[in-house]
Amino acid sequence: MTKSAYIVLLICTILFSCTNDDDTQENDSLASLVAVNEIVKDNVIACAALSKTNPNTVLAYAYPRPGATDLRYYETTSIADDKNDYTHYKNIDLEPSDVFNGYLKKFARTTSQEKWVIITFFENDKLHLSNPIRLKHLTKPTEFSSEANVNNETTGMPMFSWNDGTIKENKIYFQVISDTSNNLLSGTYTVEKQFQYYNLDNVVLNVTTNTPPELNLMASYNFTLMGVSEDNWVNLFIEKNFALN
Repeated sequence: MTKSAYIVLLICTILFSCTNDDDTQENDSLASLVAVNEIVKDNVIACAALSKTNPNTVLAYAYPRPGATDLRYYETTSIADDKNDYTHYKNIDLEPSDVFNGYLKKFARTTSQEKWVIITFFENDKLHLSNPIRLKHLTKPTEFSSEANVNNETTGMPMFSWNDGTIKENKIYFQVISDTSNNLLSGTYTVEKQFQYYNLDNVVLNVTTNTPPELNLMASYNFTLMGVSEDNWVNLFIEKNFALN
């Protein structure tokens, strides 16, 4: 091979490599997925919280409605990126794990930077996207607690109430009642700091798919609460075991 031919080959190799790298980055962006699909914005219920065991790990929770497929996690490089510009969001290849035996899903992401996150899935041949989630694990770490009041005056319909933690920015509250096998019995949202099982009078969003069972006086149950800010960060995380008296 002549010297000139070698130089040409080397240049072509470099250009081809750069093109492939650019294509890979573009294909990993949320914008590339949005460009080839019919989308439904703000239609994935999702939020994120600090891991209870690792200060650098964030857990992004999502509710995959029955029939949802291909759940994905996208994030920006930093919090300074425009949260509404999909070109800033890159797919991170994370495998979601089960929460409440698969009723919810969660992604565990270890990162030393705060970012914006969007969760997506496909449903009825459309791409559904969550609202942007603002990670705050460094500046406003999630507060974990077991402080909740349980009032059993109405048989089989305990009333739960709670107070905000140190960060008083919660706009909505997600409550889950589960059994000791971690099966979700009810999943509801209120804007008030109280919920009664299973009274929907003050429920603004209900993700309970089946009619909840009556609670057994002889059994123990779990109450889980997430206090969520307007930008979908969990400020308060309550877990409390209870029984009917």
